[in-house]
Amino acid sequence: MEYVTRQMQTYRTGNRITDQFYIDDDYNVPDVKSDVKKVILGEGTLTVEDMKVVENYIRVSGKLNFKVLYVTDEGETRLSCLEGRIPFEEMIYLEQEPVGNLFVQSSSVDLTVTAIHSRKLSIKTLAELNVCSEGKHETELTTDIECGQSLYKRFESKEFLKVFAAMKDTYRIKEEVSIGGTKENIGTLLWTEVTSRKLDTRLEADELRIQGELLLFCFYESLDGKTDWIEQTVPYEGRIECYGAQDKMYHQIYPELVDVNIDVRMDEDGEMRLIGVEATLEVRLIVYEEERLEILADAYSLEQSCMPKITEEQLERLLMQNHSKCKVTEQLSLPEIKDDILQICHSSARIQVEHTEAAEGGIQIEGVLHISFLYVKADDAIPFDTWQGMVPFSYLLESNETAANMTYGLTYAVEQLSIGLLGTDEIEIKAVLAFHSFLKEPVCIRNIREIEFTPFDMEEMERRPGITGYIVRDGDILWDLAKKYNTTVEGIMEVNELPSEEIKAGDRILIFKENMSIL
Repeated sequence: MEYVTRQMQTYRTGNRITDQFYIDDDYNVPDVKSDVKKVILGEGTLTVEDMKVVENYIRVSGKLNFKVLYVTDEGETRLSCLEGRIPFEEMIYLEQEPVGNLFVQSSSVDLTVTAIHSRKLSIKTLAELNVCSEGKHETELTTDIECGQSLYKRFESKEFLKVFAAMKDTYRIKEEVSIGGTKENIGTLLWTEVTSRKLDTRLEADELRIQGELLLFCFYESLDGKTDWIEQTVPYEGRIECYGAQDKMYHQIYPELVDVNIDVRMDEDGEMRLIGVEATLEVRLIVYEEERLEILADAYSLEQSCMPKITEEQLERLLMQNHSKCKVTEQLSLPEIKDDILQICHSSARIQVEHTEAAEGGIQIEGVLHISFLYVKADDAIPFDTWQGMVPFSYLLESNETAANMTYGLTYAVEQLSIGLLGTDEIEIKAVLAFHSFLKEPVCIRNIREIEFTPFDMEEMERRPGITGYIVRDGDILWDLAKKYNTTVEGIMEVNELPSEEIKAGDRILIFKENMSIL
């Protein structure tokens, strides 16, 4: 006896663990930096260097990377910037065993920097880490059985989602932009910020095509000491190799922009009017394909008793791959900066998703958009300042098909952001939030691992009636009746002159044991 099997590989993710913790430390201003008079702007990111499971916890260690823009305390008002790192270690409680390798799904930092005195800063951070686990799972399904005796078999056709590839790769972004003709030549970069905006990906033959945009903001001093700034979109496109991939496949992507480097370059006239932008786009890519299989669902013999040994296997099917956008518009009154704000230089935003759940028609997303902007104010001594606030949002990510037990991967980014002045104390916020989702539904399969054959109890077989009159009930199929009464589907159809295997509740049929002849 030989079992014909097929290997199915699925990709599984564990439950997401959200952990918030504080980093509170003092930082001494380096000797090469000027004294601090007032902090204008602070920004921070987390770099996770190591994650290990220690009993019922995940030990996470890494560094908080921060930048501070400040006004110097050296007579003439000038701006300066400093950067630093603070190590951290956090223990995250693990509610269940990871399904595979641990990874950081997302991280965010709410950074507050204040000057203790001119040579020391207080760094207070509320950090959030979303940690998950991932892994491949192999399932062996029985598709047929070959044996030397007569065996009646029933097959079911099922469509599954299987993993074609799960990989990590990087794409190097190298672009160059020139500053506008009305801007002064760049002398010293004071503050730079690069954020990812649009990112579109698609699978093609043997590759993943990438097309995106970065938003570059540079605050700088000109050669004669004047403060100026530029904000510009930087488009890029490229490819990541994925051998064997086809455009009909599906993919799920988790991108992260790291190792950003900004430098000033000379143009063809020898003037410092070019800005080089280099960064690394780290990509976790999972490629899926759909496959339809004929699975052995049941079997019996008229010569021996068959006892299939069943195991419950869990696979998945695709519900939807979706890229959608949510528009957020809000008007805010800001009396605290009334008559103070002259111009907005730069704005930024960060999405904090607080709750998601499967709902009728899709996935309901509740969250907060954290907003900040740098502005010019009517104060010659300290002409710049920042404002920070929050805008709540609610969005139904629509899906044609949903299930209560579905699982989904969700990534999001701020694709567009504009903040305009409506008056001396009112602003209008317009944002476009991009959500990329991948919805899957678990499929439970009764898989026949093996079949045990034993001789019939002949006395019991003799006691069974040769002819049975049967009234069809809800849920009955000819296969189950044939197996129960020791005959065949074809035999029941022939006796009752049925044109097909379709039967309905209330039908009256005759069932003959296979060794009986029609009188």
